[in-house]
Amino acid sequence: MKFSKELAVKPGRPVKLSKWDPDDTFGFEKDQETKASLEKAIERLVGFQYRLYAEKKRALLLIFQGLDAAGKDGTIRHVMSGVDPQGCVVKSFKVPSAEEAAHDFLWRVHRAIPGYGEIGVFNRSHYEDVLVVRVHELVPKQVWSRRYGQINEFEAMLKENKVKILKFFLHISKDEQKERFLERMDDPDKRWKISEDDFKERKCWDDYTDAYQDALELCSTEQAPWFIIPANKKWFRNLAVSHIIDETLKEMDMKFPLPTMNLKKLRWK
Repeated sequence: MKFSKELAVKPGRPVKLSKWDPDDTFGFEKDQETKASLEKAIERLVGFQYRLYAEKKRALLLIFQGLDAAGKDGTIRHVMSGVDPQGCVVKSFKVPSAEEAAHDFLWRVHRAIPGYGEIGVFNRSHYEDVLVVRVHELVPKQVWSRRYGQINEFEAMLKENKVKILKFFLHISKDEQKERFLERMDDPDKRWKISEDDFKERKCWDDYTDAYQDALELCSTEQAPWFIIPANKKWFRNLAVSHIIDETLKEMDMKFPLPTMNLKKLRWK
C-alpha cells in the first residue's frame, strides 16, 4: 500500500469527513510485522534527514492539525523520535502574541519556515486562522474566507522556493476524543493537559468539522497536499504518517554533495 496515495485529499474534490472512518487501518493489524514496518520507516527517515541536511538545497515542512486529543504531540514524538535535533525544528502555534497580532496572519508562520537542509514540524499552524478564528467568529467571514486563497498562494511560493510541504489532519471520532479526555483525567501524569476549555471546544465539534472540511477541500493542492490520517488507533496513525514522510523523502531523490577538496591530494603525516 502506498500511504501517500491512499490517504491524500485529491485537489478539487469535495471532502466529507463522515466518509472517512477514523478507525480504518486498511487491513493492517497491530502485530510484530506492522511494528517492524514502522521501525524501518523511522530508520529510513533518519537516513533521509542526513542526506537532506548534507545537501542543503531544500527543506521539508510537516504540518499537523487535529481536534483536541487527536494526537499531534504523540505523533510528532513517535515519528520523529530518531531524527537529529540539529536538523529538525518543531514550532507550536498558540494564541498570537501582541507582536504577532500586529502583523498579517502569515507573518509569524513565514518566520518559522525551516531553512534549507532542515525538517520543520508545525504543531498547529496558519490553518488555525481558518479554523478557531472561524468557529469563534474572531474575524468577519469576509476576512477568513479570503484566507484560503492566500494560504494556497503562500504555500505555492514556498514550493517554488524548494520547501516541500506535507499536511496531516489527524482524524478521530467524537467518542474517541471523550475516551482520551477521560484517560487524561484518570492519569496523574496527564491531568495537567486537560482544561475547561477542552470541554467548551468539544461543544463546537460540528462547527470544527465544517471548518476542517473546507480547509481540506480548498487547500489540498499538488504543491501542498493534505492527508487525512485515521487516528483512533494510535499505532496506525504513526505507521501512516511515517510511511508518507518516508515515501516523500525517497521521491525527493537527494544526493550527497561532492567533497570540497581533491581527496586524492590529501597527505597524512
